[in-house]
Amino acid sequence: MDNSSAPDPGAKRAQSPVPMTKPAVAESELRASDADRERVADVLRDAFADGRLDVDEHAERIEAAYAAKTLGELEPLTRDLPAHPAPPVPRPAAAPAGPPLPPARSYSPHAVAVFGGAVRKGRWRVGAHLKAVAVFGGVELDLTDAVFESPEVLIDVTSVFGGVTIKVPENVSLHGSGAGIFGGFDVREQTAEDPYAPVVRIRGAAVFGGVEARPKRGKQLKEWVRRQLDR
Repeated sequence: MDNSSAPDPGAKRAQSPVPMTKPAVAESELRASDADRERVADVLRDAFADGRLDVDEHAERIEAAYAAKTLGELEPLTRDLPAHPAPPVPRPAAAPAGPPLPPARSYSPHAVAVFGGAVRKGRWRVGAHLKAVAVFGGVELDLTDAVFESPEVLIDVTSVFGGVTIKVPENVSLHGSGAGIFGGFDVREQTAEDPYAPVVRIRGAAVFGGVEARPKRGKQLKEWVRRQLDR
């Protein structure tokens, strides 16, 4: 009898492929969204208004919040703060509205001057992040009549054989840190009396150039993020 077609009992059985399962990702490793960062920023602003954080702590944590990539990076920023802060002190009623103002202009968030000049002034929209670059040229950012669309404004500045001038209203907070390499980096810091007022932060470097940021006396900012005013 020919047993050549009979199954070999010693042969290995064919193994069915094992389906591959995607490894679970820890919640702390999930990517943070803009809404996640804003929720943390809101808690930090309330903590600053309640006196739980000083100016430096608030600025440091706000910067870390907007730079966070994952939920795990956001969690430590509010770990020692209450999740539901106390209700704020009632704010005085707003003055009667005057005649309607013209629409604010929209500019690119990047102001670049190379062997020339760039100016942002008048009634224009200011977002959360601006960038000014002056190379053998000059940049002027005048925020005194601007419409602030973010409670935190970060301005990255680079000046190489050039100059950058930044003016802000006298009723906002102004903070800065930068380096002057054969040049000057001068930020006249101030903290607004209103804890809900916008915060303008300057950072960057001046190489054989100059950066100057200061409040303009007599100029009061009247328009900023409404959700901060209507708490």
